[in-house]
Formats: sequence, C-alpha cells, structure tokens
Amino acid sequence: MFEKLKSIVGEDYIKKNESMAKHCTFRCGGEAEIYVVPGSVEEVVQVIKTCREQGYPYMVLGNGSNVLVRDEGYHGAVIEINNRISTIDVVGEEIIADAGAKLSAVAMAAYENDLAGFEFAHGIPGNVGGAVVMNAGAYGGEMKDVLKWVKVLNHEGAIQTLQADELELGYRTSVIAKKSMVVLQMCIELQIGSAGEIGEIMQIFMQRRKMKQPLEYPSAGSTFKRPTGYYAGKLIEDAGLRGYRVGGAMVSEKHCGFVINYDNATATEVLQLIEDVKIRVKEHSGVELEPEVRII
Repeated sequence: MFEKLKSIVGEDYIKKNESMAKHCTFRCGGEAEIYVVPGSVEEVVQVIKTCREQGYPYMVLGNGSNVLVRDEGYHGAVIEINNRISTIDVVGEEIIADAGAKLSAVAMAAYENDLAGFEFAHGIPGNVGGAVVMNAGAYGGEMKDVLKWVKVLNHEGAIQTLQADELELGYRTSVIAKKSMVVLQMCIELQIGSAGEIGEIMQIFMQRRKMKQPLEYPSAGSTFKRPTGYYAGKLIEDAGLRGYRVGGAMVSEKHCGFVINYDNATATEVLQLIEDVKIRVKEHSGVELEPEVRII
C-alpha cells in the first residue's frame, strides 16, 4: 500500500509510522501507519480511490485542530490536505479557497480586499476543509453565514459541487460530515466594507481569544459542544473541575471549556479527563456533555 501511494505523491510526501502528535494541536496521540500529503486535487482523488479499491482504511486531516488520535494510533492512511493545496482567489465580493488554506489566511485576504463578514474566522486555528465540514464558528459568526458553494469528493468517488442550501449546515455539523465527503474547495460571499473597521473587529476578536483562552498550551479549542441553554465551561466550573488533572491533561484554569495538554499528556490521559468531566457534570447538573473534538 505504501508503494502504491508513494507512486502517486512522490517519496518526499509519504511516511510510515508517523507520530500524529506532530500533526494535531493537542500535541499527543499515536502513530499513523501511513501518512501522506497530496499536492493537488488530482492526487487527493487518486490516493482516496486507491485506498478504497484496496479496502485500506483512510481518514482525511486538515490542520488537526479539532482532533485527538488515540495512543494506539491509526491503522490506515492519514491523508493531510495542507498548504500544498491552499490557493486563495478573490473575485469581486467572493473568495474561492482550496481546502488546505488556513482560515486566518482567508480572513486576511478578505481584509486586504475590503471584504466584510469573515472577521469571526480570523483566529480559528483550522483549515478551510475542516471548517466547512464542522460549520466552524466563533463570536456570533459561522461558516454557514458566508458559504456560497463547496466542491467535494463524494462517497462514490466523483467531484461534486454543492450549493449552500444543500450542505445541511447546523451546529458543528454538515451533510459533508454525515456522508463522509471530502472538501476540496469552497466559495464564500462577503460584502464590501471598510478595511479599517474590518481590521479593528479582527483585532478585538483576537484580543478576546488571548484574554479568555489558554492559547499558551496545546489543546483542540473548545473541548465540548455547547449544550442547548447552557455553556459547557460554566457547567464544568460549577462542578468544581477548574484545574482538574489526569496525568498531564488538565481542565484549563483560564477557561474551563478547554482541556489542555498541560504537561506532556498522553491521549489516554486526555480521554480519561474528558470522561471524568462528563460524569461529574452529569452528576452535578444533569446535563450530558458531548465532545466537540473528533476522537480517532
């Protein structure tokens, strides 16, 4: 399998037994049996087609900012779509971006072209592909507010363009996630604005992040989905779990909604902490927390 995939991407872009701690913002987790980085949409299609034909497990990874890989690792191919596929084009009031482009880079392109409406994404540490799949959002904005269309590789191996109203975008979900499609490209539609105002809003959002979030430690951002009518961080704090630790994993003292890799945590320790938090919150408030982080 390694040789088949190497023939598609070249030997510089494929590895065996690659530590996923290098590729996930939690900075922990096991190894990928094969780790491959395609350099074009055509290579993405060929790699996935080959895995499917051979019955070989695979998963697609972006920036790894919402993922935790178990210490046992992933027995298959991890296909990373990163800055090798990251073109950003501004066409009038629209921005077309490849799946590997960083959200922060798309937000800067909007700012530089006086386009408003994407400021919320400036500090989200993810790539376009992952953001579309999970309908990423922050500070009152979500991908669903700006998406016009998305080009995907569907589960039948064909490239398909889905319009915004076909994406079934909801809170941290989409039809892309439900049907295991792969994002290749997106188009967002913004409005003409003032660069000064856009830049100011982006700065305010970034300052809020630095003040309220434990950005100095590895994490996957907000660990739990927001329960209807509640805030996960408040529920965790009320359950007395601020600073709660399992090994090197800890509930952030700065923001209880974040589980952080405080001191060389293993993925197993992070997972145990997540489970402990769920149990304690359920006992204290009766609310069932659901992880937002994707467990591999």
